[in-house]
Amino acid sequence: MTITPIKTTISVSLLASSFLSVSSLAADAIQNQYFDALAAHCGNAYEGVVTAGNSADDGFSGKKLIMHVRECSDTELKVPFHVGDDHSRTWIITKTDNGLRLKHDHRHQDGTEDKVTMYGGDTADSGTVTQQSFPVDAQSIANFKANGLDQSVTNVWHMYIEPNTFTYRLTRESRDFRVDFDLSKPVALPPTPWGHK
Repeated sequence: MTITPIKTTISVSLLASSFLSVSSLAADAIQNQYFDALAAHCGNAYEGVVTAGNSADDGFSGKKLIMHVRECSDTELKVPFHVGDDHSRTWIITKTDNGLRLKHDHRHQDGTEDKVTMYGGDTADSGTVTQQSFPVDAQSIANFKANGLDQSVTNVWHMYIEPNTFTYRLTRESRDFRVDFDLSKPVALPPTPWGHK
């Protein structure tokens, strides 16, 4: 009589394990679909407009904003973000064992790294096939604090990809910065980003 409950417990445990496996597989599939949707634009550049921001974002006003899906592999995408004549920024989206990672590669015009560079974070959940969010990681928090950017230690970056629009968004307390890029109209390719070949 005591055997039946034990068998039931084992069955429930096995069932729970199989659900967890399916869940993690689903998360990988969702993030792969998101990654592939962005990778499908490899080689193309698109113009964007600021659709949300405040005085902290004045450096983007009145300048041509271009994203270029420039370097693509099965595990990594490099997407320079050009702001007028400033070619210092490249977004790097990488597949990891736990999801996706976003880093911001910032360079000076001579190609050397900015003191605030390679900041970003990893996805905390599977997101959706059109939206991924990247909460700031510990390495980035340390870098921000070391460089007097305490306001950035709660940053969350978001990237959305729809059939005709790609969105880059930064949120934290008292800040919501957003740029929407028109994927329906490829534009002329921008110059090589600083520090890249």
